[in-house]
Parts: sequence; C-alpha cells; structure tokens
Amino acid sequence: MNSLVPRNSALTTLACFLILSTVLILVNVGSVSAQSFSQKLDVQLRADDRSSREIRYQYRVRYRPQISFNDTWSVNAFAVTGDEFGSSHNTLNDSSADHLYVRRVFGRHQGDYGKTEFGIIPTYKGRVSSSGLSKYGWIKGVRHVRAIGDNNLEIVVGQLTSLDPARALNAPDEFDYVEVEYSVQINDIWSYELSAERMKNENFLRTELRYQYNNNITLFGEVVGRLDSAKTKAVLGGEGEFSISEYSVEYFAHYSYVSENFGLRAELTEDFLGTGHGFSGELSGALASTQCDWFVRYDAVKDRTRLLAGLKWSL
Repeated sequence: MNSLVPRNSALTTLACFLILSTVLILVNVGSVSAQSFSQKLDVQLRADDRSSREIRYQYRVRYRPQISFNDTWSVNAFAVTGDEFGSSHNTLNDSSADHLYVRRVFGRHQGDYGKTEFGIIPTYKGRVSSSGLSKYGWIKGVRHVRAIGDNNLEIVVGQLTSLDPARALNAPDEFDYVEVEYSVQINDIWSYELSAERMKNENFLRTELRYQYNNNITLFGEVVGRLDSAKTKAVLGGEGEFSISEYSVEYFAHYSYVSENFGLRAELTEDFLGTGHGFSGELSGALASTQCDWFVRYDAVKDRTRLLAGLKWSL
C-alpha cells in the first residue's frame, strides 16, 4: 500500500491531530474544547563504536506534542529521527541518513478504570521493559489497560510488522499482533508480569519478576519462550542509582541470552546487537545547572562489542 501521507512533513502531524481531535469530539466527549497544548523536545549526540565497523557519530531528535481536551481525553504524537523500527539515530556526515518521521499519532482516554489508546500507539503501556519492543516503535491498533485493584490487565490488538518508519502512518493492512498481559503488584517490593503474545505467526509466553531491594536498587528477571520451538530469551539484571560525593549516577545492567532465530520478539528490541549470551551496562547522570544529561553504555554479544557515549539536551 502506498502512503498518502507526505514523508517528513509537519503537515502530517497537524492533519492526524485534526482527524483524531474530530473523532474525540464526535464520540460524546461532552462540551470539550482543546484546553491545553504541551510539547517535549530533546536532542542527543553520541559516539557509536562497534567492533564490526568504524566509529560513527550520530544524533537523535525526539518531539512529543500533546493536545489535552480535559483530564481524560488527549491526542498524542511522536516524531523521531532514524530509519528503522528499533533505531532512532541518524549518522552525521551521511547525506543519505537524514531521516525524521512521525511514528505515532493516537488518542488516549484515561480514567479510574485505567486507560485506552487507539491509532498508531506506543509499544509499551507505561514503564519501558528492560528488554521489550523498542520504545521508538509503534503498533497500529488499540490498547486497553484495566486496573484491577493494584494490578493491571492489558490487551493490545493491531499490526506490528509494518516496520518502515516512512509508512508508520499508513492504514494497517492486516492484524498480526495480539498481547494479553497481567501485571501484579504483590507488595511494596515484589511485582511480576505474565503475558501471551502473538507476533505475525510466532507465539510467545513471557514472565518478568521484579524485586525492589531498596529505594536505589531494583532487581529483575525475565524469561520469554517461543511456543513453536524450544527457543528462549532470558534476562537478569538490576537498575537504580548511587551517589559519589552527593552527585547522583543512575545505572542499568543486565545479562541476556537469546536463542538463534528467536524471531521478532528479540530482533525488534532497541539497537538489537545479536543472539547468544550478552551483557549490557549503562551509567548516566545530569550535568549540574544545565538541561543536559550524559551517558556511557557498553554492550557485548558473542564476539561483537559496542561502546556508546553521548549527551542529551532537553529543550
């Protein structure tokens, strides 16, 4: 299907905003008027040094506009650089890599029951999973999150495998993604998730357990099994922050194992490096009296390594 939406155009976001705004007004929202417009913009510069190629210098631009009609209804969009589902960076001094696409436009209703999202929606419902689908990806469909006490039931139906950012706003031509997830908050320190997922013709079962050791340390473990084979994805790690002379540093580290030919459930994670045994560790912090953050990250899978370092400005 050829896109009727012009690429790299600010009119794309405006047109989709107007369409979804009209839909919200027509679904008996009441005497709703656009009460507020908010936006977030940040820019990142990084060096990407991989063992398999020469060092690259890259940049990322993220833009998140939102129209809020009241406390429950809103229209949201998300645009970012990069030309792949799991990638959000362009390479400097590469004239063929100046990509910027609107990847998501969706309506959201929030209430005491939970929330519902429809349109080209995010790949996650709230907290970004340490090893889930890329947070820069999209699903063309509907998400419904139902609060059940302190727990949540999430159902997602739509199309996942339209993976070209240039065609992210095209209408879906098939529904190939279903997810049912139940998140349980056992107490103040223990929580877990159970989910069943179907991606294209691949079926997966997933469980994740999280333990908040203290206010600064959270440990987690995840196992994903592919049902049509004995292939497995497993993750074990921790995240939190520590202080050096009252300067706060955030950290994230995990060990992972991904079976060969595991499928989209691994390949569509952010900056996917490869299958096999792997390690990833990241340190980050804020530069005092500025709107800048720094980060350093190291990834290793089999005989491949990657070192990332950069700065992010929130504008």
